[in-house]
Amino acid sequence: MPRELITIQVGQCGNQIGRQFWKMALDEHAHHAKNATFDESMSTFFRNVDKRGHELPLHKSITSLRARAILVDMEEGPVSETLKGPLGELFDSSQFLTDVSGSGNNWDSLQSFFVMHSMGGGTGSGLGTYILGLLEDHYPEAFRFTTGQLHLMTMWTDDSMLALRELTLHADCVLPIENEALFDMLEVESDVFASVAYCVSCLQKQASQPGAAATRLKESAFDQMNSIVARTLTHLTSSMRFDGSLNVDLNEITTNLVPFPKLHYLLSSVAPLWADKVMQPRRISQMFSDAFQRDHQLIKTNPKGGIMLACGLLLRGNVQVSDIQANIQRLRAELRMIPWNEDGFKVGLCSVPALGHPVSLLSLSNNSCIVDTFERMHTRFLKLYKRKAHVHHYLAYMDMSAFDDAVENVQWLVAEYRKLNDTSSLDIPAASRPKPLF
Repeated sequence: MPRELITIQVGQCGNQIGRQFWKMALDEHAHHAKNATFDESMSTFFRNVDKRGHELPLHKSITSLRARAILVDMEEGPVSETLKGPLGELFDSSQFLTDVSGSGNNWDSLQSFFVMHSMGGGTGSGLGTYILGLLEDHYPEAFRFTTGQLHLMTMWTDDSMLALRELTLHADCVLPIENEALFDMLEVESDVFASVAYCVSCLQKQASQPGAAATRLKESAFDQMNSIVARTLTHLTSSMRFDGSLNVDLNEITTNLVPFPKLHYLLSSVAPLWADKVMQPRRISQMFSDAFQRDHQLIKTNPKGGIMLACGLLLRGNVQVSDIQANIQRLRAELRMIPWNEDGFKVGLCSVPALGHPVSLLSLSNNSCIVDTFERMHTRFLKLYKRKAHVHHYLAYMDMSAFDDAVENVQWLVAEYRKLNDTSSLDIPAASRPKPLF
């Protein structure tokens, strides 16, 4: 029985990432499809419907594809942009929630929800995390993954702090993302733009220099950033959609990478970052090394600066198991694994490569270095909160205790991760340890 995955795109940020994600997923399946037949791999993300919108069974000819997705926003702008764009035919009106509307079931064997949203701004942080809580109440057996896009600018730290508490309570796995880290990736890959410095400058001056050229440059930069996030999601779900010798299901991610409740924040990195037809394919060992470099992380942190509770290595393409084992042995000498889980690597291998990459790697690590991000968020929040700046905007809808709970949550997260980082040994029952490598 195929397992379906439903994406929920909330707010402008979530819908922008969603557009890149669906374009990439559609291109990937079109490239690898052997014929125009709707198969199990496609059913993970899509439905096949006839002219009346009735769902067709597996192994029928593709008539019209519909994405297993719900698009949510408080205003119609971002959703309308998707509908009017080249991907508009993937969605119908029952999948849009812009004010008051309905949504029909579009799954048979639901495994997971993917919630794409920002942690800054009212729609992404407030409505996005509220939806996450509803999913837990109504579909407790389905795993809830979210790509919470962190906003550490002072003006959005209130939203981010409140959202962080909800993610701690209601998500199964959170893949945090920072725009600053994505910008840094664009800077490193200078061949993406003729001048990244000029690009960033144009973005900063956008408000004062309107014009078609500047708008295209802005959209291009954010499209590149969102495509990195989209690649992470398509890579994470590749084993659900394609064959492989070591396929990893999403439930195995939560089982193996989250040894303690609520400590479910995973650092994600992809290698290589960009397709390059001029250079020879990077060596497997270089790809493993890159995945644990600071400039490949989707948040601004150094994975080698913390202690690793567990790590998932999800590969795509023609990679030999012997090469994987050799590189894991090498990584053990470079990374700090927590003593009671020194073999805490979970490996997945999907034989179907990502488009433009003969081989590629997604690393997901539960690492105490996430504390750096939480502490930056906490510090910036307190600068305003000590003066109660902007708090009155929230008090019409919530009690002051919500802020106190949010502060308590981030302090608890920092304390728990620091405790693990500073502990040389911990008595954990053998049954609680993640499953072995293969």
